[in-house]
Amino acid sequence: MGHLQAKGFKVDAFGATNSQLNAAKDRYGVPPKLRACHTGLVGDYVIEGHVPGEIISRLLREKPAVVGLAVPGMPIGSPGMPGPNPQPYTVYSFDREGNVEVYAQIDPRE
Repeated sequence: MGHLQAKGFKVDAFGATNSQLNAAKDRYGVPPKLRACHTGLVGDYVIEGHVPGEIISRLLREKPAVVGLAVPGMPIGSPGMPGPNPQPYTVYSFDREGNVEVYAQIDPRE
């Protein structure tokens, strides 16, 4: 959350049980293979996992016809996941029909 706040996003955090969180992921159409530890809403989009703030800003500028963005898992080097060996990772977009596409490739070493 600190990363998003530093990028100018207002963040309201809510605690949820695993079953409540999974129900929200179902309700908002997050494909099971893209699910991660955090689910958020920004504008008309769902943000799943550790999506960088600059990529969320790009989404809001471009306004693609997708449900949202996701970074599955918790890749080292993604926002909020520091570590000694950051690794490249992928940000995916997804739509209501279950289509998944690469939205951005991130290399935190650059």
